[in-house]
Amino acid sequence: MHRSSLRFLAALLIASLVGACASVPAEDRDPRDPWEGFNRKVYAFNDAIDRAALRPVAVAYRDNVPRPVRSGIGNFLSNLRQPVVILNSGLQGKGGEAFSGTGRFLINTTIGIGGLFDPATHVGLEAANEDFGQTLGVWGAGAGPYLVLPGLGPSTVRDTTGMAVDSYVDPTYQTIPLPERYGLYLIRAVDVRAGLLDADRFLEEEFDPYVTMREAYLQRRRHLIYDGDPPPEDWEDDWEDDDDWDW
Repeated sequence: MHRSSLRFLAALLIASLVGACASVPAEDRDPRDPWEGFNRKVYAFNDAIDRAALRPVAVAYRDNVPRPVRSGIGNFLSNLRQPVVILNSGLQGKGGEAFSGTGRFLINTTIGIGGLFDPATHVGLEAANEDFGQTLGVWGAGAGPYLVLPGLGPSTVRDTTGMAVDSYVDPTYQTIPLPERYGLYLIRAVDVRAGLLDADRFLEEEFDPYVTMREAYLQRRRHLIYDGDPPPEDWEDDWEDDDDWDW
């Protein structure tokens, strides 16, 4: 994400939160989601954009691009992000994971022809999924309020901070010119959305898709931070002093 885009997003969030946080009565708020009024509006906005543009493109991509080509694109995009994964593995004290991630990156970049193929998995170097939001969680930072970002979807204050850091250290940001970078971001968005198409019908069957999305996101992030073995959830720790977030 470009720094000017981050500044604009921050200003938009602050202005919107001031006006929207009071739209849900305090007694009805989930303690993890004090900005629910704002978040629901952004969720509706994102959903409208998805239905009008992103989902149709993702469907066309899935239905018309051969699976081997889509697999190669996914491998390439994953390999581009591998340095960020390696860095966060190291920051979390996972030396073995950082070492194997480095080997994975070198093998896939060379033998895998720039990451289009994934020979590293076939020799036992499995992909890891680490980011700076998880790193902050491992370091003990609370999640902060749940937050839905325009155009980006579910997050938390902690994960939004992590996203900004990851975007800045991402080699895509550092080495690829702006027009090509935006093209890669668009391809990545379509590729990710295509991978989620099968889940659409489950979300549409839910009474309140917003709540379903929120719960799925928060549970998945907790699962990732604790490497699949989270302790019993304690809202007091992760969303401590929630009243401080009420504007």
